[in-house]
Amino acid sequence: MSEAYVKHKIENNIATIEFFHPEQNSLPGNILAQLANTITEVGNNNDVKVIILQSGGDRTFCAGASFKELIAIDDAATGKVFFSGFANVINAMRKCPKFIIGRIQGKTVGGGVGIAASTDYCMATKFAAIKLSELNVGIGPFVVSPAIERKMGVSAMSQIAIDANTFYEASWAKEKGLFAHVYESIEEMDAAVLAFAKHLCTYNPEAMTEMKKVFWRGTDDWDNLLAERAAISGRLVLSDFTKETLKKFK
Repeated sequence: MSEAYVKHKIENNIATIEFFHPEQNSLPGNILAQLANTITEVGNNNDVKVIILQSGGDRTFCAGASFKELIAIDDAATGKVFFSGFANVINAMRKCPKFIIGRIQGKTVGGGVGIAASTDYCMATKFAAIKLSELNVGIGPFVVSPAIERKMGVSAMSQIAIDANTFYEASWAKEKGLFAHVYESIEEMDAAVLAFAKHLCTYNPEAMTEMKKVFWRGTDDWDNLLAERAAISGRLVLSDFTKETLKKFK
């Protein structure tokens, strides 16, 4: 695998959406847009009862935003568009009428933690440590923090946002509510994810859709909220502090 992609397949009423990028599954704007559109499209497919969201490869679930694109931002409008990429994915997941099962095979950073937190039920391996590293480069996890706070609580979200150098183990993420189950291997996790998805397909689809509305109650303002948060990040990425920090990554 050398080229980035977003792809999906539908088998036995289960849709599997997979994204990949050769740079540790970091997500540039075009891949984020494809991912958001695919989630919306699959979610509106009457043949689909449940969705599995996963990434390619066996080491990293998602390394967050694309650093190449981050470094290239030179005005606030471009910055807002860049940070809106993850906002659009989170909102697509929020509005999707189907349950989304997250399959987290390895480490996840920044925006990737936001994606994991936006799934309705998340399963991981013991290698799926998480980190919010945004403060390290002079910005903050503004766009993804509402999703993380919703799933893990303000205390856990603020802890990992402030402690931006530390990977927190999958067991900690499970304890805080991000992961429902943590498995010893990818093979064990995959078997559990598929079995769980098949079981969900035996439930009343209408009941699951109504339950999803209940789970996401109180988030109707997220279209505006996440756009506002993207604008904050877009402004901060232009600061002298962040520009100097990002030079280290060129």
